[in-house]
Amino acid sequence: MTLRLYDTRAQDLRDFVPLDPGNVTMYVCGPTVQSGPHIGHVRAALSFDLLRRWLEKRHGRVTFVRNVTDIDDKVLANATDAEPWWALAYRIEQEFAAAYAGIGILPPTYEPRATASVPQMQELIALLIDRGHAYPAADGSGDVYFDVRSWAEYGALTHQSIDAMEAAEDADPRGKRNPQDFALWKGSKSDEPADARWVSPWGEGRPGWHIECSAMAKRYLGPEFDIHGGGLDLRFPHHENELAQSTAAGDAFARYWVHNGLVTVNGQKMSKSLGNFTLAADVLAARDPLVVRYALAAAHYRSSLDLSESSWTEAEAALGRIRTFLERGERLAKPGWGQAKEGLPQEFVEAMDDDLSVPRALAAIHTSIRSGNALLDAGKYDEARQDVMDVIQMTLVLGINPHSSQWNGTGGGAEAAALDALVQTMITQRAQARADKDWAAADRIRDAIAAAGITLEDTPAGTHWSIDG
Repeated sequence: MTLRLYDTRAQDLRDFVPLDPGNVTMYVCGPTVQSGPHIGHVRAALSFDLLRRWLEKRHGRVTFVRNVTDIDDKVLANATDAEPWWALAYRIEQEFAAAYAGIGILPPTYEPRATASVPQMQELIALLIDRGHAYPAADGSGDVYFDVRSWAEYGALTHQSIDAMEAAEDADPRGKRNPQDFALWKGSKSDEPADARWVSPWGEGRPGWHIECSAMAKRYLGPEFDIHGGGLDLRFPHHENELAQSTAAGDAFARYWVHNGLVTVNGQKMSKSLGNFTLAADVLAARDPLVVRYALAAAHYRSSLDLSESSWTEAEAALGRIRTFLERGERLAKPGWGQAKEGLPQEFVEAMDDDLSVPRALAAIHTSIRSGNALLDAGKYDEARQDVMDVIQMTLVLGINPHSSQWNGTGGGAEAAALDALVQTMITQRAQARADKDWAAADRIRDAIAAAGITLEDTPAGTHWSIDG
């Protein structure tokens, strides 16, 4: 089987054939660290975490780059006298890192900050000027623009004509030849901090947003790499401009363009500018992080995700079924564990290879759970082992195995130990009542345990408890 991914530029599914089958290269646009992450940012990062995990399963190694835009109009606008732009950027970067780690998103291979690659950006701008695809503004502002009409392929990613595009609003239009020309370099302004500018051949200033990713992608992955990822809202103008400036400079750039769908609220994109966002920190403070990961992964990565209270409820119930089955299966079927074959069920592999269809992959997990529970109910422990092993392997790939070390502490700690001690005491009391043939007392204890949402399972090896899920 071959992994197929939807390529935005081709507007179709394509077989994924990496440049180096032993090392997939991947660049994903990371955050502009102007303010704390909302849950839409986390969903975007999770989409590419899932893709990365599957690529690692298939190819063994993925060089994964996710940048940090730490110099930008919005970063400067949100800075204060008490917290300069560079301090704000660092603090918010840590908030993003905490939110990503909170739901088990793997750290990138490299995480470059834009401010550390300014020389490479200047080199790329100079090359574009030499090739006739960029020009310094004639008004002496120090701005440098990409000349969109000099590059016949401009619009190739989003399949738009230049005349149908809106004017670029990222710099003063007075120095432009065409309204759609976008800024590669922004001359310094009198009201901007003195430490937010760099010396350049065109005057002191700072890079435009789009040039940053082109320069960092080339620096860390080379002139051609496998996958460029980002949110659907980045297709235009950001990714369109990246593609234009990099290819105009002579680089092949990204071979596949992959975009995740957005989190919406009542059909509208979740956005800080619209004020309809939910901060990731608030969500993670109120909910089990594993439940958050499951809920955000449950929709196909290219689809919109409209979160509601039922999203969390359904995810919690699904994880409860996984957790209960694994605990039950490992307890009853673990003897003779080596008889189970390692590997992934065909249904799971086919789902993940079909443009990363995580919803179908989750369905495969729950199919194995139903099969395994039926076998355990029938006492067919030898046959159930394979279903248990399959669920372990599938949930590990998706990063949702509740027994994985990354979730240590989730639902654990002193509270879990205290609950276990209380339930075990009640189980002992119930066992004594049954031994004394005090059936009424035994039933009362069992009913009290059930009323707390706890299920008892009597087996030849003893009585075990689990929380209903």
